[in-house]
Amino acid sequence: MACSISSCAFLISSDLFRPRMNKPTSLSWSSSMPQLNLSLNSRPNLSNSFPKQDFVVQAAWTRRSRGEPKKTGRKSWKQRTDMYLRPFLLNVYFSKRFIHAKVMHRGTSKVISVATTNAKDLRTTLPSLIDNNACRVVGKLIAERSKDADVYALAYEPRKDERIEGKLGIVLDTIKENGIIFVD
Repeated sequence: MACSISSCAFLISSDLFRPRMNKPTSLSWSSSMPQLNLSLNSRPNLSNSFPKQDFVVQAAWTRRSRGEPKKTGRKSWKQRTDMYLRPFLLNVYFSKRFIHAKVMHRGTSKVISVATTNAKDLRTTLPSLIDNNACRVVGKLIAERSKDADVYALAYEPRKDERIEGKLGIVLDTIKENGIIFVD
């Protein structure tokens, strides 16, 4: 409701200007503080009546009513619940010199077990740190260390354009052979 300063009247209750005569009966803020009632009217009206039948409430605008697109940043139900349904995730990384594998808890990002051919004991015992035999050793170590941490089910999500074959297939098959279940 738009109005100019000259045509609007401010109504202030007289409770604010009345001197305090008696002592407060309670210690609450609401009873000890004076009440200030302000109202802004287009024409001064001393009666305290509400508008009649022509009172209409307009709904607040939404993105869709304004023609704006829907939010795209919200995660789907699967993305929000997946870390609770499949909490332990296997990560396998192949570098030019080593093989790294770890099991992480998705919710807390806590590392449960780690196996790498860069470890001191494996570097000295394995003839090659990146061949198929090294993949089997890493898979066996991950399975044993996961069982020690009471983790018997893992999830593996392949990266984009990653096939489960070759060295990665050997690591996953060795983990399955050693008693770990893969959850889809």
